[in-house]
Amino acid sequence: MWFEAKRLLKLALGPVLMLTSAAAMAAGTEVSQVNMSPGVTEVGQQIYDLHMIILGICTIIGIGVFGVMFYSIIYHRKSRGFTPATFHESTKVEILWTVVPFIILIGMAVPATSTLVALYDVEDAELDVLITGYQWKWKYEYLDESGENVSFFSNLRTPQSEIYNAEEKGEHYLLEVDEPLVLPVDTKVRLLVTANDVLHSWWVPQLAVKKDAIPGFINETWTKATEPGIYRGQCAELCGKDHGFMPIVVNVVSKEEYAQWLDTKQAEAAEIKELMAKTFTLDEQMERGKAVYTQSCLACHGANGEGGVGTAIAGSPIATGELAGHLDVGINGVPGTAMQAFGGQLNDVDMAAVITYQRNAFNNNMGDLVQPIDVYNHKKGQ
Repeated sequence: MWFEAKRLLKLALGPVLMLTSAAAMAAGTEVSQVNMSPGVTEVGQQIYDLHMIILGICTIIGIGVFGVMFYSIIYHRKSRGFTPATFHESTKVEILWTVVPFIILIGMAVPATSTLVALYDVEDAELDVLITGYQWKWKYEYLDESGENVSFFSNLRTPQSEIYNAEEKGEHYLLEVDEPLVLPVDTKVRLLVTANDVLHSWWVPQLAVKKDAIPGFINETWTKATEPGIYRGQCAELCGKDHGFMPIVVNVVSKEEYAQWLDTKQAEAAEIKELMAKTFTLDEQMERGKAVYTQSCLACHGANGEGGVGTAIAGSPIATGELAGHLDVGINGVPGTAMQAFGGQLNDVDMAAVITYQRNAFNNNMGDLVQPIDVYNHKKGQ
């Protein structure tokens, strides 16, 4: 009887386990080590409630089954003179262990189904955000019907000195970024999740979101934070050796603050367009290029261009060779290596600046001055 009941319970728990495993998505960073937290979304609360219902049912079943088992072992043992019963194919018992698990299954299926429906309901979203995973950063693009989209990359901000134990680790070690995703409070946001290179997974527990990012596919999910705050997460898919350096930070603000932030981002995009037509001096490009190098290149190529994960920039045949070849590597990357294609990650202004910096820093001293229009023309001619 016990084995049959256990088999039926496994069948009943199948769809429920999808949600109870996802229940951890609703847990925050400051929660009990014993139980989960509902987070700051309505669907997170539903997942938490479902978790508690299933936990209650399982607890009652466990107490009942083990209570009967231990009672039988203790009070009906052979030493007390009891003789085992001999019966076969009891119709009443067969009906009982079929009907009771069926009722339990229905009791689990009703709340589980309603929660699953809510979990996948992306209709009536007020804002769409495209999330693209890269090794090892995230790109966020706010999709606007007018076509004036705002996009930016979010990179790890934890300094190398903390990572390599040269300084004491900060409060949010490996969970801090230079550009957080900003969302308005009390707004249903549809998240379109994909990847540019390998498998990633966008996971923010307090927002009850965990969605795989798969190259060539767009998965969708949604969130609606009810409380302003800063919510942190990580890539939850083993995406390479620096998988642990791919944090997520979501800043949920009031609708007024969000509108101001969006205006600022749109103004920055307009400024980049204006800079495309500007002719920069070598000093200007070196200053801007150093900042871009520190943010996007230093982790692989070293603070002094000495190399590490990537090849050395100092004295390299790329940085001291033909400018066209250097532009090609920066824009298109090197297939089969850790050198990513930065043509879609950096705008033409920053690409021109960092190429200029690499060709003149670290004693390369090539004297080349790359302008944004040079990058644009190179892309166009490919």
